[in-house]
Amino acid sequence: MGTTLNRDANAPAFDAALLAGLQHLKEHYQYRTRRVKEAAEGPEIEVEGRRYIDFSSNDYLGLSGDPRVVTAFRRGLGRYGAGAGASHLVSGHCQPHHALELELAAFTDRPRALLFSTGYLANLGIASALFRRNDTVIQDRANHASLVDAAIFARARLVRYPNRNIGALERLLSKGRGGRTYVVTDAVFSMDGGLAPLVKIAALCARHEAVLVVDDAHGFGVLGADGAGALNQLGLGLGEAPILMATCGKALGVFGAFVAGSEPLIETLIQRARSYIYTTAIPPAMAEAVRESLALLRREGWRRTHLQTLIKHFRAGARRLGVKLGDSHTPIQPIVLGHSRTTLGVAALLRRNGYYVVAFRPPTVPKGTARLRITLTANHTPAHIDGLLAALTEIPCAVS
Repeated sequence: MGTTLNRDANAPAFDAALLAGLQHLKEHYQYRTRRVKEAAEGPEIEVEGRRYIDFSSNDYLGLSGDPRVVTAFRRGLGRYGAGAGASHLVSGHCQPHHALELELAAFTDRPRALLFSTGYLANLGIASALFRRNDTVIQDRANHASLVDAAIFARARLVRYPNRNIGALERLLSKGRGGRTYVVTDAVFSMDGGLAPLVKIAALCARHEAVLVVDDAHGFGVLGADGAGALNQLGLGLGEAPILMATCGKALGVFGAFVAGSEPLIETLIQRARSYIYTTAIPPAMAEAVRESLALLRREGWRRTHLQTLIKHFRAGARRLGVKLGDSHTPIQPIVLGHSRTTLGVAALLRRNGYYVVAFRPPTVPKGTARLRITLTANHTPAHIDGLLAALTEIPCAVS
């Protein structure tokens, strides 16, 4: 991390300024480095010539490599080719897209669903279609960056409250403002695995006539009956949470995202969501793969049962060995170490022992809360988890 970036004396002033900025990131342990993954099979990955047990993937149910999902992808490739060729509103809306939207709407118990290329684009689409400059968007401070960027992009009035602080949210809602008010929250927070107090948030929104927008990227497929998500698990429907966004690249193991809601909502997004109108549709072969993954999600409840067993096993083992954990009962299990340099060092030591765990540092997480973000999947076994815990206990700063 201490390597000085090459400064060419003849470089233009613009490049020199960029190099200075990059060097600043390095000196503060905020520089991000890509590592090349060369293969993946179940819980193991090969990165730059070495194999690891992977504890960094969001493939929570282990569906991305399922042979049936891969076969569906290949079948779609044979029929539709490698790409959609155009945006949905030009000529890129294919039968697999349409069928998947119907299936997602039925699965989430909502009238309609609309496919987007990514969760980021889905959140931007919601904002561009709905938020206006005189509207107020109230967000949890721990929300994913795409939700924050979406509100900024729409030039709405953005205010934020401390993570899961219902009192602070209520005070913000009590302030009179012009325009419509939206309350926007992750269902499961991606950096700590905690569940938002959605029942209380929905009640406040009803009392103050605010519209609730829920990003369930990390809950969809994992929580609720048949994996239908956090809202389903908590008994919240269309009336309480009119706008639901979730992704197809985490628990479903493929790619893409969707928004589910009422008929008028989806039609409004089709007409006004810029990130939907002006983006090429996801390859129809991918939509076929997602359809198969969704079908497996519904049929094979053992995946969620096994995952919940692993989460309990990990947390019990961590408590027994003195490993410091956050308060999460989802597949996301953070170990907050504080300093970025320390966290990077622990991640490197784990790699030497054959475990791939990523260090998350500011600005992704608040200053002073750099952490290892361990993610568990249905591909893991108790033996994998025991091995990781044993490796952690050999690192003094990772245990209390």
